Amino acid sequence: MSNSTPPTIPEIPESVLQEWWQPFADYLAKEKRYSAYTVRNYRQAFEDFYRWLVQADLWTIGLGELDSRMLRDFVIEAQRRYGRRTLHNHVSGLRAFMKFWLLRGRIRRNPFTGIPLPKLEKRLPKFLTEEQMKRLLTGPLRLLENESIDGFTAWRDRLVMELLYGGGLRVSELVGLNYGAIDFESGVARVLGKGRKERLCPLGKVALTVLVKFRDTYARDTGPTAPIVITSRHLRLPVRQVQLLLKRYLSLAELPHDLTPHKLRHSYATHLLNSGADLRLVQELLGHVQLATTQIYTHVSVARLQEIYAKAHPRA
Repeated sequence: MSNSTPPTIPEIPESVLQEWWQPFADYLAKEKRYSAYTVRNYRQAFEDFYRWLVQADLWTIGLGELDSRMLRDFVIEAQRRYGRRTLHNHVSGLRAFMKFWLLRGRIRRNPFTGIPLPKLEKRLPKFLTEEQMKRLLTGPLRLLENESIDGFTAWRDRLVMELLYGGGLRVSELVGLNYGAIDFESGVARVLGKGRKERLCPLGKVALTVLVKFRDTYARDTGPTAPIVITSRHLRLPVRQVQLLLKRYLSLAELPHDLTPHKLRHSYATHLLNSGADLRLVQELLGHVQLATTQIYTHVSVARLQEIYAKAHPRA
């Protein structure tokens, strides 16, 4: 049995963070208006890269002297620790980091440009069928009838799920939604999405009805800046609490526990396309910059059609 101890992971000096990371972080948050989640992931990528450079004795040569061969070694080593998708995300963050400093003249080239990465496996997004969505959405009122939860919790939880599914909202967009963003006459919400880009989202009759019920019965503050989804103390509901309450109703509906709030957005897009909605319209409703991002839902629809065909057609 070996007595050797694993190498210690070097701590990142505050001076390094202030010199190299903080200006880039400020740029991401203030100019690019990236979410705190994205900035956090980019920081994790930077810290991981810094530690690798120190352990490979490459930090001292300076970021401007790194070449493609060195970074290919980094990618090869990182594949042992991360899945392919995480690796792609890390390299994307590091490529943006290097581009930032290249444009500011601190390095001469972006050594991450053209670095080969392992191919990503094609994964279709998970979604719920319309019947599964019905079972999920009836959960809060079922618990209310059984007196397992109070009226506030039942209608708040139903509102959360109806807005995620009826409006196709991201969970961050949901918790950030204020009463001033809702046009109750038309049933449309002004949503602040990724990159702080605003879009209009029809909520649907059912979601709007639940929203009006919750507002009129349980909300204390319905001013323009008042949050719509709230805790029992009438504070803005945290993202984590949305994730936890969804798991409760997934269990009640006997659905997989690993489904996240984002899967309700996947279901929204898939059901729209299955019902004949135009792809460009769905792109606009979801707030996707690239049509290719939306097109993955057409693959889901085609896969579903093939499944139905295989079961139903005598020549399948």
